[in-house]
Amino acid sequence: MKKYRLLATTGLAGCLAFGAAACSSSSSSSASAPASSAAPAASSSSSAATTTDFGPGCASVPSSGAGSFTGMATAPVATAASANPLLSTLVTAVTKAGLVDTLNSASAITVFAPDNAAFAKISPATLTGLLANKAELTKVLTYHVASGRYTPAQLATGDPIKTLEGTTVTPAKAADGSYTVNGASVVCGNVQTANATVYIIGTVMMPSAKS
Repeated sequence: MKKYRLLATTGLAGCLAFGAAACSSSSSSSASAPASSAAPAASSSSSAATTTDFGPGCASVPSSGAGSFTGMATAPVATAASANPLLSTLVTAVTKAGLVDTLNSASAITVFAPDNAAFAKISPATLTGLLANKAELTKVLTYHVASGRYTPAQLATGDPIKTLEGTTVTPAKAADGSYTVNGASVVCGNVQTANATVYIIGTVMMPSAKS
């Protein structure tokens, strides 16, 4: 795996707390809006939940309790993910990167959350190395987070979304109604937590894949 440049944890916390725009050279005046000038303004409130969750992976979400859609809607995103059986490897990665509190305290974000099957596509040796390298892991994880709560309709436009890592991801909606992000299938989308909209995806996206 290619080595990624170091990302300061302090700077990351600032990005998550105040939005990606606050950590770029842009003069954007809205901290809760996505930094990409090409992307439509994303909702920063619960109004993002204008469409129900969707996708084949949603069937694996518990019907009740903390890991259910209702339960996750009341918890901040890292806490909500810890109750979702699809996301246990992601939770391990977030914990090792020291991002639990940072994600939980962030305001109005979108998370493209790789499921366990996504991490299983990475070779064991590569995954072990990634989990052991905090700076590299932080860079990969922040590539999956954007400022603002994006709705499915906004993803369907195909406009690039700037991530907190600094580069962009590209969503798309296919003719059959399915969604992808950088070609990674959305297996369960529009999942609401107290502070984030979550799209569970089937592949771990690497920053080097998009510039």
